[in-house]
Amino acid sequence: MKPNTDHSTAPDRFIQTATSPEMERCLAVLTLAFSADPPCRWVWPDPQQYLEAFPRFARAFGGEAIDHGTAHYYEGFSAVAWWLSPGTAPDEAALVKVIKDTVADERKGAMFSIFEQMDAVHPREAHWYLPLIGVDPAHQGKGIGSALLSHVLNACDRQKVSAYLEATSHRNVPLYKRHGFEAVGSIQAGDSPQIIPMLRKPRPMSSP
Repeated sequence: MKPNTDHSTAPDRFIQTATSPEMERCLAVLTLAFSADPPCRWVWPDPQQYLEAFPRFARAFGGEAIDHGTAHYYEGFSAVAWWLSPGTAPDEAALVKVIKDTVADERKGAMFSIFEQMDAVHPREAHWYLPLIGVDPAHQGKGIGSALLSHVLNACDRQKVSAYLEATSHRNVPLYKRHGFEAVGSIQAGDSPQIIPMLRKPRPMSSP
């Protein structure tokens, strides 16, 4: 019998909460996962530049999840999702410093414009925010990303709270739509790739 490699309905026992000592392992997974991400490689086109800058960016953008116990990884660190709970936000000062330190001068203005647009469309209602989710390329296509999404989205439904993210690759949009997210705008500056903000309203819980 062929083993089931679809983890989209995998039990929560395969999903763990990441702690501070596991920060570097999480960053390694995310750095691999975003190495072909259109906006990230537009910002840092040089490979060495990307490898040096992205972990700093990820730490500023979603690292608060580690401190708040809302960073999750799939068994074996094959995938990572950093969620920010209602009332929690990225470290804006650290993000500004990363942009100033690592982004080429000709793209700094566009980067700041992108973040201004992100802030403008970001929901004001209480919500869970997913700044970063990534699957190690060696483990993509197995439903692991879906499992990590469902882990928190099920809690959103129980709490009757919305969820929000920005899709940085068009190929991921169908996945997010399957999980109930809908596009709520478009973000772009200069010659940057398009980013699609997506909101998910809580779904009614099914009766037992």
